[in-house]
Amino acid sequence: MNWTLLWLVMAGGAIGAGGRHLVGGWLLRQLGDGMPWGTLAVNLAGSLLAGFLLVWLEDRGSGALYARAFLVVGVLGGLTTYSALMLECLVFARTAKPGLMLGYLAVTLVGGLALVWAGARLAGWLRPV
Repeated sequence: MNWTLLWLVMAGGAIGAGGRHLVGGWLLRQLGDGMPWGTLAVNLAGSLLAGFLLVWLEDRGSGALYARAFLVVGVLGGLTTYSALMLECLVFARTAKPGLMLGYLAVTLVGGLALVWAGARLAGWLRPV
């Protein structure tokens, strides 16, 4: 077992989870509680960053393994959340808001796919020749 990688993942996860908490609280105060804006924002931003980092870290040498562990698995793993998305959909379903639930899922999935692709493309353009 590579303990350095494990510690990097755990440190990054703490930072990402703290970031999700801060973003969620800030968006709740700014936009209200009619929509889970915090989860949507971190999942979409995380998709963009994950796509970017996947390509950006390619061919960066052995240090890329450590950067990927910290940034992608740790920070983005802690920042983004599938379980919160599913719980929020359950809340919408239980409060008779199936249209809002389907819209939220559609924006999250389509937006996430589009942003992970955009992040990868952006990193490809910025890759040194």
